[in-house]
Amino acid sequence: MPLFVVHEHHASRLHFDFRLEMEGILKSWAVPKGPSMNPADKRLAIMVDDHALDYGSFEGIIPEGNYGAGTVVIWDRGEFELLRGGIGEGRMEFSLRGKKLKGAFAMARMSGKEKEWLLIKKRDSFAEDGFNMKTVLSPSLLKKFRGEDRNS
Repeated sequence: MPLFVVHEHHASRLHFDFRLEMEGILKSWAVPKGPSMNPADKRLAIMVDDHALDYGSFEGIIPEGNYGAGTVVIWDRGEFELLRGGIGEGRMEFSLRGKKLKGAFAMARMSGKEKEWLLIKKRDSFAEDGFNMKTVLSPSLLKKFRGEDRNS
């Protein structure tokens, strides 16, 4: 079964990189607010460069002066199953089997935008109406998320 991984990326701004294994590579989207388990949340997901499959296990520091400089850690990882659609169609539905992200999700390209998509949790038994991203962040990450720790 294909891989999905979500990297927590402490670059110039904290964001999350959502990656799906497709066609032998990781198709990737930057999700500024991170994925949500709440079906009411529609998360902006900006398509970025593809990555090699081995990047799915990367954690570390991208040195200053390089694209994406900052700390990268794996926030969630697991398997996914494409249920319908595809990138070329501008719409897809899939199921995730991770530690934090589970169940059915959809992605849809925004009208008239080539790289801008929406990532949406579908209503199922895993959906959490009260989901709050801050509840799944580590204490040090929560400080950064709130802007209290500007040096990490």
